[in-house]
Amino acid sequence: MNIVLLGAPGAGKGTQAAKLVAEYDIAHISTGDILRAAVKAGTPLGLEAKQYMDAGELVPDSVVIGLVKERLQEKDTDKGFILDGFPRTTTQAVALSSELSELGRDIDAAIAVIVDPEAIVKRLTARRLCKACGYIGNADDATCPQCSGEMYQRDDDKPETVRNRLDVYEQATAPLIDYYRGSDLLVEVDGDRPVDEVFAAIKKALK
Repeated sequence: MNIVLLGAPGAGKGTQAAKLVAEYDIAHISTGDILRAAVKAGTPLGLEAKQYMDAGELVPDSVVIGLVKERLQEKDTDKGFILDGFPRTTTQAVALSSELSELGRDIDAAIAVIVDPEAIVKRLTARRLCKACGYIGNADDATCPQCSGEMYQRDDDKPETVRNRLDVYEQATAPLIDYYRGSDLLVEVDGDRPVDEVFAAIKKALK
């Protein structure tokens, strides 16, 4: 099963992707994770990507497509995959279709997790991460509940950046909804509900 997971930043795509991976035993390909790893490693592409990520802007197609193409050829994608955070534009969607065609694969479904923008702003600006172990908590966590490490707010989780990210998403990514609807692959799910309810709706739609 090959799935594209769509939704604005903070819509809960990562959480649902993890549950789908466990349910169907398929690979989770998060472009956010791929890009952050490149930034942390200080690679040329990582440093280039960081400039855009810190400003809440989209990373150029040339960077993202190259990383995704390499990832899709790894062994753990043989049973299927979930693409989380890619494609973000119709240009990327067309490129993805072309790359998959070369690999003899197709997208089975494009799941769009829909959440009210103001709920996303509230959710993301409250998010905090542990510098030591990576635990994801919220503004109520003075120290990490797991290791007592220092909690911090990512630059791209600050209010002004979150709103910019949502504006960029709406302008560049929302047209993907129409793209996949036109391909009869779109599944829209109300993401403004408890995690388990959202997951149940996704599983029902995939059947």
